[in-house]
Amino acid sequence: MIRKFTVFSLNISPAKGTEKVPVESVRVTSAGFENDAHAGNWHRQISLLDQESVESFASASNLTIKPGDFGENITIEGIDITLLVPGKFIAGPGGLRLEVTQVGKECHGDDCTIFQKVGKCIMPARGVFCRVVSPGVLHKNDTLELAETQQQSEN
Repeated sequence: MIRKFTVFSLNISPAKGTEKVPVESVRVTSAGFENDAHAGNWHRQISLLDQESVESFASASNLTIKPGDFGENITIEGIDITLLVPGKFIAGPGGLRLEVTQVGKECHGDDCTIFQKVGKCIMPARGVFCRVVSPGVLHKNDTLELAETQQQSEN
């Protein structure tokens, strides 16, 4: 079964451990998001977080939090983020394809401007990390698809 969801925000930053800034579109290279500090030859080239988790965290903490504040590259909406598990694939427009490689990460605590600003982080529990299988271009509001296999797609 293919599940569709939406790109709520695309976010980049020049340095690791900092909030990311929303952009309208981004070129996804074989190393990750162009002009983003997390791009490189590794398994966590692109990070995702769902807008529902961001809103829930903001409400519970009484803080104003915007997409990218937790350092995620793609803020998504319209899917249960717990469905994005290692071994699943995400298909985007123009043949873009990502492989989910990791869920959660170690928090860097005081060395992270996100932690300093917010006091805690949801990426260790809710963050999803991917590697690029096929490059492309992403735009805010694009539709993505979760697939069981690398080739599976409705198109």
